[in-house]
Amino acid sequence: MNATNKLIFIAIETSCDETSVSVLEASDAGFKVLSNEVSSQVNLHARWGGVVPNLAAREHAKNITTVFELSLQNAGIKIKDIDLIAVTEGPGLIPALMVGTTFAKTLAYLLEKPLIGIHHIEGHIYANLISAKKQEAGDKKNAFMSHVARHMFPALCLVVSGGHTQLIYMKDHLQYEIIGQTLDDAAGEAFDKVARILNIGYPGGPIISAYAEKFRKKIEFENPDWKIDSKFKNQNSKLSIYFPRPMMNK
Repeated sequence: MNATNKLIFIAIETSCDETSVSVLEASDAGFKVLSNEVSSQVNLHARWGGVVPNLAAREHAKNITTVFELSLQNAGIKIKDIDLIAVTEGPGLIPALMVGTTFAKTLAYLLEKPLIGIHHIEGHIYANLISAKKQEAGDKKNAFMSHVARHMFPALCLVVSGGHTQLIYMKDHLQYEIIGQTLDDAAGEAFDKVARILNIGYPGGPIISAYAEKFRKKIEFENPDWKIDSKFKNQNSKLSIYFPRPMMNK
């Protein structure tokens, strides 16, 4: 902690197709998100129907300095105010991860500040304990989430992110046990593959969800294997049969 008993740290994320830099303030009262800047690559990857790792890495390299500077500016801090640097170290797309970790290592070396590697999925779990908006002192939501963080265990976490679909049991902080997960495709992959089969655009999740709100015709599929572990790939195969690919290209 610095002289004011507060810690300012930078969080860098480049595990997939979004370049993101956040500035957070940690104190005895909890966390405050001072800024959270994101550069999306959705339009770039749309023509491919999914994220192309090398293209993603190229865009990260092009955008990360700008996103970093904008995040500092919107947080109202200078680079000398940074106490600690955190970066996603995996899992994710290797070329994309290398951009973020290289930037973070360089920054830590030049500023002579500590560097912490963060597990991507662990970040998803703990992000639920931070309010997305800028919090003021005494903010009720921030106080509530701090209370939850102290009294949340045991906890069951559903992680549906990119290539991951998992049920994770947490007995305490940083203690994880995977009790169920997909046996083939992740849920997000299934959405994108179905969207490609139907030729309705990318990313598949929001588009399919919008159609689902309007579509009421009943289509019979076998129920997926919903035990502790689940399968999604078989449903994609069945949809491919129901909608032959030549029809999708018309």
